Amino acid sequence: MATEGRIDAVSRRGELRIHLGAAPGVGKTYAMLGEARRRAERGTDVVVGLVETHGRSKTADLLEGLEVIPRRSVGGHPGLDELDLDAVLARKPEVVLIDELAHTNAPG
Repeated sequence: MATEGRIDAVSRRGELRIHLGAAPGVGKTYAMLGEARRRAERGTDVVVGLVETHGRSKTADLLEGLEVIPRRSVGGHPGLDELDLDAVLARKPEVVLIDELAHTNAPG
């Protein structure tokens, strides 16, 4: 059969990796960005969907060179922005980083 040994993109399963920590500042985002950089250096298509650096310069430095998907504004809430899921899905990266997924609960 011609497709034998080939991975069909439609049937390929995704993987979810979660970085947990007991307190803010223990290195979850830093570890995630470090792994993303290693994957990108190996040729994996990696994008940043949403990352919060919380003003930490070493964490912000790890964003350098990674493609960042612009956030979407949440209607009616000045300065409040979130992951643009539609943009991420349209981009179709191999790996997308999503930090603090449930950090707000604004209507819409």
